[in-house]
Amino acid sequence: MFRDSAFRDFSTISSRRYRILWLLSGVVIGSLETAFLIRCCESTDLPAVLVIEKASYPRPWSEQQFLQELETTYSRVDLLFSGSELAGYICYWLSEEISILNVTTSPDFRRKGVARRLLEHVFIQAKAIKAGLACLEVRIGNVGAITLYRTFGFRDDCIRRAYYSDGEDALLMSCALDSHEE
Repeated sequence: MFRDSAFRDFSTISSRRYRILWLLSGVVIGSLETAFLIRCCESTDLPAVLVIEKASYPRPWSEQQFLQELETTYSRVDLLFSGSELAGYICYWLSEEISILNVTTSPDFRRKGVARRLLEHVFIQAKAIKAGLACLEVRIGNVGAITLYRTFGFRDDCIRRAYYSDGEDALLMSCALDSHEE
């Protein structure tokens, strides 16, 4: 079930490549080749989320960090499924501005558009509440993610030196949502 009643008002939203149907249990995004389901994370989903998190990062988020996000009213953790398999997830804060905290794709689903679909999902929700800005930090060495974010209109703001615990710098990026085209 959706946390915000505004999202129940959407029956169908179309974009060039994907058809998006809003359902009570989540959002189905499909093309002719595949169909994905996006829904809110529940605490019972955390074991599967943690498997992907640990496979993806040298210093993964803990179960406690995910639980804290699930308990925070303005925080969302949304999961993208391909069939019954968890393909990826996104954690973000949804308010006047969007703060994207964690976008992760299962190793089995990388380079298949999962992160793109999750970001599209967040941008649709941001538009629904008229959020004005999206921001995020990304590891300076994560060229693939930086390239993806730039396709969504994110711009480089600054570098945060030694931001991560291993000493790697973070690139702070932001995107004005009022000028974003889907």
